[in-house]
Amino acid sequence: MDRIKHKILKVGDDLSLHVAEIGSGENAVVFLHGFPEIWYSWRHQMIALADAGFRAIAFDYRGYGLSDRPPHPDNTTWSHILDDLLHILQALHLPKVFLVGKDFGARPAYLFSILHPERVLGVVSLGVPYVPSGPSLFHKFLPEGFYILRWQEPGRAEADFGRFDAKTVVKNVYILFSRSEIPIANENQEIMDLVEPDTPLPAWFTEEDLAIYGALYENSGFQTALQIPYRSLGEVFNLPDPVVRVPAFLIMGGKDYCLKFPGIEDLTKGEKAKEHVPNLEVTFIPEGTHFVQEQFPAEVNKLILDFLAKHIT
Repeated sequence: MDRIKHKILKVGDDLSLHVAEIGSGENAVVFLHGFPEIWYSWRHQMIALADAGFRAIAFDYRGYGLSDRPPHPDNTTWSHILDDLLHILQALHLPKVFLVGKDFGARPAYLFSILHPERVLGVVSLGVPYVPSGPSLFHKFLPEGFYILRWQEPGRAEADFGRFDAKTVVKNVYILFSRSEIPIANENQEIMDLVEPDTPLPAWFTEEDLAIYGALYENSGFQTALQIPYRSLGEVFNLPDPVVRVPAFLIMGGKDYCLKFPGIEDLTKGEKAKEHVPNLEVTFIPEGTHFVQEQFPAEVNKLILDFLAKHIT
């Protein structure tokens, strides 16, 4: 981990973003994290890619980890994340990169490839396929206790999370998202109540890992993390073409709870997926959960490296 270097980059609206980097190869890969993840969630992949001759870069989104909180978190949009990514590429003099996005990080990776196809060699997503933008329909298919619906409600998650320190919140979400069932609370429960206090961490996630995550979220809080992604899922983009044209690779854990979301099976296994992403490959890691890149790093690293090797220009 000491090999990974850290820097602070200014972006267009005078915010400072924390960027982690390793490697000096000609070909660069930029990693986009999910929630409750952070740049650190890519530690295994960054080191493996640097050892294979790539330049690996990961950053904390605005309002996450060591990056500045935006002055108005409730007004943060996906477009800010896309703009920040463009600023980082410009600041690091990277004309063209591969993008690797996990969880909701898949969305800006795919959208950036549509908006800036000349800057993207290919996209790898983990845990979430490309979902065309549009109004969120979760409320039509899932009960009120569905965690995303709860976290979209202003003040609800803040009160729920506020009962615990940041490390405990991260621990509980990691436990919940490592299961194969969608987290859904009863009417008289909050989402944090779905985890018993004595529930152990997943075997592949150490107390040291948890301490690092906890410290980063202690620094940033969860306000921006609730806005992006959960309270901005309905944001609509005026895309020149809603189809992802660059080569794309989806890695899913076979036990990922997201596979039970309405419509996701069609976007991962069905022909409908090729309508939106014609150059798509899909691989399932049978025992993988939603954190497949931390759970099975060696397997994921090989899959990513094989994809990169096929599409280097």
